[in-house]
Amino acid sequence: MNRRSFLAALVNAPAPEKPCAMTMRTGVHGERVSLLGYGAMRYPTVDGSHANTYRGGSNAPIDTVQVQRHIDYCIAHGVNYFDTSPAYCRGESEKVLGDALAKHPRDKWMVATKLSNFSPTTWPQAESKKMYETSRRLLRTDHIDFYLLHAIGGGGKDSMKVFNSRFIDNGMLDFLLKEREAGRIRNLGFSFHGDEAVFRHALAMHGKVHWDFVQIQLNWVDWHHAKEVNARNVNAETLYNLLDERGIPAVIMEPLLGGRLAKVNAHVMRILAPHDPEATPAKWSFRFAGSKPRILTVLSGMTYMEHIEENVKTYSPLKPLSEKEFAVLERAAKAYLSDDSIPCTSCNYCMPCPYGIDIPGIFALWEDALVGDRLPDDPDDPSYAAKRRRFLLEYERAFPRLRRAERCTGCGRCAPHCPQGIEIPAMVRKVDLFVEKLRRNGRA
Repeated sequence: MNRRSFLAALVNAPAPEKPCAMTMRTGVHGERVSLLGYGAMRYPTVDGSHANTYRGGSNAPIDTVQVQRHIDYCIAHGVNYFDTSPAYCRGESEKVLGDALAKHPRDKWMVATKLSNFSPTTWPQAESKKMYETSRRLLRTDHIDFYLLHAIGGGGKDSMKVFNSRFIDNGMLDFLLKEREAGRIRNLGFSFHGDEAVFRHALAMHGKVHWDFVQIQLNWVDWHHAKEVNARNVNAETLYNLLDERGIPAVIMEPLLGGRLAKVNAHVMRILAPHDPEATPAKWSFRFAGSKPRILTVLSGMTYMEHIEENVKTYSPLKPLSEKEFAVLERAAKAYLSDDSIPCTSCNYCMPCPYGIDIPGIFALWEDALVGDRLPDDPDDPSYAAKRRRFLLEYERAFPRLRRAERCTGCGRCAPHCPQGIEIPAMVRKVDLFVEKLRRNGRA
């Protein structure tokens, strides 16, 4: 190519493709919120893992350099909602996020954090106020854009009593309303796990409190089938509709059901693939989570840059699901529920176990084997022997003897704290029996 041809080709070359704009939603006070929210629960660690130790994570230090890159990329691509809690990442999440956000102009980001006063020692107003003030200090801000009563509805049969003790009897809700009036909180809401009666009770307070938003668990399995997993769960459709009726924006957590919908079984993919051969399970899940109009933002705990890039692309802009695609995901949900899954999201509310059992880790190993078609559950399968050896090796390497399922006494202290309503002792026992049969005779 001569010089003239080169210059002509350069002039006529198409302009670089510009990134599409992030889909934005509007809050009750007119704020423009990115449909994708960054969840600061699974920060990367310096050893290449993540800081949620109960989903195969690591106790290694958080990789703050990588976190800064995540935040920079998110803000550059229109993400402006960042969610954290005093309880996340061994208590380090707020400080790491505050340091990373401080390098950007305050009008480029909004931060959400929570009153995570789960322990009775934090229920007195002085202790809960201290937690709130510490959050503002660590986040390096004079106001919190979205503040939540964290995980109302937990506590099993005492969930209403626990709700009142954490937020009402100690005067904390009244205090937070005054903080909102003073402008130190811009939006006040709550996140929900568990008892539907508590959810409805909180909504009945809307006339007085005027909730600005509510955070719920929503994905294409929980939409119609949360109660099929366990009767204590509440279908996401019910929660969403109750908020929609009152004009309350919904913030979405667990769009991937603790990561489980990011890698579904082959029989589920056979349902999805014909309708969008190039779409990953994560893309299907995020399109579902963002398609309803009352949804303000969808939170994702994104450990790796490729997760952020894919999710940003999915929402830049969002292509809402068609009615046909909603029906496809309903078929996929029924297929998903037909397997032998344990619906753990690794929230860690069941921990610590008084007997040292790594409950979320054991459930995660089970799910990974199930999803990867490595669970040795069919002795007639030609690959059964290899699967058996691999499963036992992975189990024994992952868990020291004192952390294994065999240590479970069935005390049941864990079960009331599970937002998914899992009968944890029964499921731990199920894994233990499965492992013992594999060890004893090779036939589970």
